[in-house]
Amino acid sequence: MRLLASITLVAAIGLTACSTAPASKPPMAQASPATVMNGKLVGPNQMTLYVFDRDTAGSGKSVCNGGCATNWPPLMAPAGAAPIGNWSVITRDDGNKQWAYQGKPLYYWVKDSKPGDITGDGVGNVWRVAKP
Repeated sequence: MRLLASITLVAAIGLTACSTAPASKPPMAQASPATVMNGKLVGPNQMTLYVFDRDTAGSGKSVCNGGCATNWPPLMAPAGAAPIGNWSVITRDDGNKQWAYQGKPLYYWVKDSKPGDITGDGVGNVWRVAKP
């Protein structure tokens, strides 16, 4: 009986020690979704970002969907992204999240092939390089 009580006590202590959750870490500071390079906004891949004149600043919407978004891929935001400074998060028509700067959704241009390219600037007279 004594042996059984000792085993039970040791098991209970072991379970308590194993089940203790580690101290939670403070949330990491969210990094800016883009940076400034040569006076323009660039994504994490250093590719130029653009704004679309047909998007209404602050509307929380992008009007570039479907085929438009194939040519002008959005700067996507992770599902849990939160606004930070001049950055906001909009919900696209497909339910995915996209970054916006000063209320304007941001996009890449598929014809830019390397960092520093700005071949999308002025396309259709409605696409502009995004500037801080």
